[in-house]
Amino acid sequence: MPIFKFLLGSDGGAMERVEGQVRQMFQHARREVDLALSALLGDVLPAEVNAELRALDQKVNGLERQIRRELVVHATVQTGMDTPAVLVYMSIVKDVERVGDYAKNLLDLARDGANFATADDVAEWRRIASEVSTVVEGVGAAFLARDEERARGLLTPTGRLLQHFDRRVSALVRGKDEQPQAVARALAYRYLKRVVAHMTNVLSAVIMPVDKLDYFDEDPEDR
Repeated sequence: MPIFKFLLGSDGGAMERVEGQVRQMFQHARREVDLALSALLGDVLPAEVNAELRALDQKVNGLERQIRRELVVHATVQTGMDTPAVLVYMSIVKDVERVGDYAKNLLDLARDGANFATADDVAEWRRIASEVSTVVEGVGAAFLARDEERARGLLTPTGRLLQHFDRRVSALVRGKDEQPQAVARALAYRYLKRVVAHMTNVLSAVIMPVDKLDYFDEDPEDR
């Protein structure tokens, strides 16, 4: 896919600005997730990270607006522009921005008293936290490098995480998971599922044609 070909052909500085802004968005999004999960796992007090997380989220929102303004300007003034590339960027910056929203949701669980530090499966929660953080970093790197091979490689861990979250929620609903804090656990699984799903949307921008953006966000049976 010729991502942003119209910028490369006319204004390399604009390309560099947008790429730098997207890179910052991914970095901030990963930090937001890390902060939220550190509070949920009892490593820090929610109040200790609340201000930083929300400040980062404001930066992400600002970067999204900047990128969209850049796209609108170039879509207006350039001839022979690459319209699919504009659509791709409009789509993926929203996916990255949404990660911060779910990070805030996770932090709010901790602010309301959820704490998985003493859960019997705390080791599993820590593994999940590490894997989700790694996914956000890896997806950002794959997208910015237009690395289709790396993007395809990430479909396995993201798919495994999505299935895991679904199984855990089903177990809670069916009463097969009797751990304390059932509501908080179910919500955390759902929020994390949405984080990973938005990252798979970004992967689709590397792998699939523009008409199939968000393809991997659907459950396999619905594709």
